[in-house]
Amino acid sequence: MTSTPLAIVPAPSPAPADTGSRRAAAVAHFIASARQLLPDPAQPTAGQLQAVARQLEVLAQQRELFPEKDFTVDADHPAVVYRLSEQGDGSYALYLSAGLPGKAVLPHDHTTWAIISGVQGIERNIFYRRDQTSDPARDSLTPERTVDVVVGNSVILSPTDVHTIELLGEQTGLHLHFYGRGLDRMPERVVFETRSGGSYRTFSAPAGIRHARISATELKAALADGDEIALLDVRDAGVFARRHILFAASAPLWRLPLEIDRLVPRRQTRVVLTDGDEAVAHAAAHQLVRLGWTNVSVLAGGTDAWAAAGLEIFSGTNVPSKAFGEVIEHEKHTPWITSEELERSVQAGENVVVVDSRTPEEFAAFSLPFAHSVPGAELVYRIGELAPDPATLVVVNCAGRTRSIVGAQTLIDAGIPNRVVSLRNGTMDWLLTGRELAHGRQTPLPEPSPENLATARERAAAVAERAGVRRIDAATLQRWQDAAETGQERTLYRFDVRTREEYQAGHLEGWRWAPGGQLVQATDEYAATRGARIVLADWDGVRALTTGAWLAQLGWDVSVYTPPTHGPQSTRVTGAEPVRVLAPNPPAPQVAATQAAKWLSAGQAVVIDIDHRAAYEKGHIAAASFVAPGSLVQHIAALPAGQAVLLASGDGVLAHSIASGLDAAQRSGHEVVSVLGGTQAWRRAGLPIGQGSEGVLTGDDDQSYSPYLHHDLALRNAGFVDYLEWELGLVAQLAREGHTGIQLID
Repeated sequence: MTSTPLAIVPAPSPAPADTGSRRAAAVAHFIASARQLLPDPAQPTAGQLQAVARQLEVLAQQRELFPEKDFTVDADHPAVVYRLSEQGDGSYALYLSAGLPGKAVLPHDHTTWAIISGVQGIERNIFYRRDQTSDPARDSLTPERTVDVVVGNSVILSPTDVHTIELLGEQTGLHLHFYGRGLDRMPERVVFETRSGGSYRTFSAPAGIRHARISATELKAALADGDEIALLDVRDAGVFARRHILFAASAPLWRLPLEIDRLVPRRQTRVVLTDGDEAVAHAAAHQLVRLGWTNVSVLAGGTDAWAAAGLEIFSGTNVPSKAFGEVIEHEKHTPWITSEELERSVQAGENVVVVDSRTPEEFAAFSLPFAHSVPGAELVYRIGELAPDPATLVVVNCAGRTRSIVGAQTLIDAGIPNRVVSLRNGTMDWLLTGRELAHGRQTPLPEPSPENLATARERAAAVAERAGVRRIDAATLQRWQDAAETGQERTLYRFDVRTREEYQAGHLEGWRWAPGGQLVQATDEYAATRGARIVLADWDGVRALTTGAWLAQLGWDVSVYTPPTHGPQSTRVTGAEPVRVLAPNPPAPQVAATQAAKWLSAGQAVVIDIDHRAAYEKGHIAAASFVAPGSLVQHIAALPAGQAVLLASGDGVLAHSIASGLDAAQRSGHEVVSVLGGTQAWRRAGLPIGQGSEGVLTGDDDQSYSPYLHHDLALRNAGFVDYLEWELGLVAQLAREGHTGIQLID
């Protein structure tokens, strides 16, 4: 037998302060060592397993990394398995098995190798010889040896070994179990009815495998400790909007393969997952672990436990940014004008310019009849063309309050000579006071003259300097990027804040598109890792600096990078931002739109749209119903037996990802396939399209329902009033929340 060297993987970098991150680093180091010692988990040698066992013992002896509070058991759950690590293919699966004294498991095998090492307590392993009997359905078992696994030792099992485990003594047992395949990848393993053998049956993985847990009070402290952390709420977006933690980013479980790579790009980031009551967070944690995120924990008790601890609960969407707007008005006394005053000025032909700081798409949906579309990051850049006369009153509006306030204060802080005000309560107030909006308008963005551009640069640079925004060179950017990609340092977000047209005409490779106004308005949709670095690309010397100044005041570490005009680092790519879809599961089957139509006409299938309710209402496969992904499993289970399920989404990508993620139990005996190319392919094939909300089966679970969508005037206006009262109340909520990181410049 050849020996296997033990000096294999360098020790991890100096560990961070929190236990979860130190545990994650130690586990990652062990897995890296195990993969080098045992390169083929399907064909291990005895020497390789022994070498890995010694490394597992080293990990297990770091008992401070496995406190009982992170791996709880109680009378209702006397034995719990916690997942610590697993590769994307299910190999090199590491668990911590926790149990109360007396916990015992009947004789069973694993069909793969296993190594067990003790962290705390005594786990007695009795090994049995298995012999066939005259009855092919019954085997006999004879005990052969006993090994008590405690801290400092380990035991190795072959795929055919049959053993029992029992926790002895008075301590809660904590033991590391390392397998060649994950527990859910052992479909042929068996368990016997008694310790002497007899009949046996295959059995599935333990129900409710968990992940390390963090309490509400610990999470509260972690959100303020200055280290990187991403708090993700994995419920459907509409459910999240009703009740969530302030700094939680919405990341629905079923959308994680499409969104996690952009929200939390660094795999070593400390990630905490939450939901309402821990019902789905562990499933999301499993998905992230298999996708390569190494430091994942779950909020114990979810948002319910956070509230029970007396901590603040928020409702709404993009709350940190909207609360930021309210703080700006509250502390800086941003001036405003009423709808009545604005209309009177316009009708009197006074010298006034109104700029709408929302996106061009929102502006086209509805706008003030006389407003110009100038998204937030474009204001300082372009205002000189729209209001060249210093005597012109500049009014900034949005649909509600935030972008009106932030936009107006942007121009005021930049020091433009004009009087600047926000439209109080935006277009909501315009409608509440009996006025009408225009629809379908588009206004061109004026290009700044050389003189106005030079002035805008001076103004943007002065504000950015006061806010603490740094300028960095290419070498610094490359160093940060290399460090983030290798996991050595903090997360690095790189954003191009120009217009969509400019981005698509040419942008730096690997840089995401985040129009500056939206990056400030909806920061949590772009960057979920608090404590990360943000770098903004700056070609014109205005928009990146303007955006960076607000992000810095929101509490982010922001820098601006000016790309060179020539050379390799000036190379640009064209087109839309690419979206990388991660695949934690084998791909599910797909069916072409024309074949799907035949199944539907024959009554052999039903079609369920799981994209977004808003998109569904604009246009969907005619026979489709809409179900928020978080409720999909329950709806499939209620369908008649034998009926196939066709999943649809806009381009079919989300539907295919979700279909691939459904295991056998979630399919409830139904064949589940996705429509190739989704609704777009269905439309291209000339097949019937439906519209409207009929067929929506999950209400507002998928989205936060905007009052603007109400057709009933009374409901719409009541919704406006409720929304405005909610937004005005955010300042008081922030005061109760405590630490927010907001620091406004004078």
